[in-house]
Amino acid sequence: MLETSARLLKLLSLLQSPRDWSGTALAAELGVGPRTVRRDVEKLRNLGYPVDAVPGVAGYRLGAGASLPPLLLDDEEAVAVAVGLRQAAGGTVAGIEESSVRALTKLEQVLPSRLRHRVKLLQGVAVTPSGAAAVQPDVLLAVAEACRDHQRMRFDYRNHDGTEARRTTEPHRLVNTSRRWYLIAWDLDRADWRTFRLDRLAPVIPTGPRFTPREVPEPKTASAGYRYQAVFRVHAPAEVVADQLGPNVAIVTPIDSTTTAVEAGSNSLDELALYVGLLGHPFEIQSPPELITHVRDLAQRLTLAVPSS
Repeated sequence: MLETSARLLKLLSLLQSPRDWSGTALAAELGVGPRTVRRDVEKLRNLGYPVDAVPGVAGYRLGAGASLPPLLLDDEEAVAVAVGLRQAAGGTVAGIEESSVRALTKLEQVLPSRLRHRVKLLQGVAVTPSGAAAVQPDVLLAVAEACRDHQRMRFDYRNHDGTEARRTTEPHRLVNTSRRWYLIAWDLDRADWRTFRLDRLAPVIPTGPRFTPREVPEPKTASAGYRYQAVFRVHAPAEVVADQLGPNVAIVTPIDSTTTAVEAGSNSLDELALYVGLLGHPFEIQSPPELITHVRDLAQRLTLAVPSS
């Protein structure tokens, strides 16, 4: 009986992977014959698991049921889900914090001690910024579906100055900066790529018509989730700068053996100024103009703050 139960759990785990399984492949994975596989599949169905037959290949897949069946996660998947729930509990999606905490509590009750230690370790070194602008779940889902289905999307958008305007876009990708959600989209009225904060966006339903996705310029993807995108010329070798910044923080491009172009994004001009200034290398700001003006004013204030000798 114990061997049969263990085999059923393994069969359920295999069927939860995103693929169709032939009876022969399942038999090989389980170390049994095709007839035993058919009996085990029928047992899962009797237990309420919606195992669908796949026509043409004499195979099986786990279908969608009326209720969510237990999920069998490996160690890495369990840690990933726990960390994701902790991040969701931080509140970047409105109303989801309590649900995330409840789900996390249930998961941590059944996590082996070795995995609980890994989750707590990741929690200790990860910082979730506070003061996030929360997005309504229905807005997030509507935009995600439009991106997935390649359907044009109209929405009312509140600008930085509080004014509102109707925008018509081809939605491309969602970006989460841990503090805000952004949409990268082709603005049909302006014939250019734009980024929109989801907490300022009210979708107009229904969406459509469908469109053929454009190729988004990669530099825009790297920093599109931010209000400001800056370009710096840093007087240091590219490998040195890349090692200081890390691969996911900025786009680092060598100009020559001693000079590097750095592209970075932020919602704060002060953050951008400190970002490169603290690297310890001479640099020039190439764009945007408002950052150049801001740093010039900041330099004057800092100079006045230092007492004369």
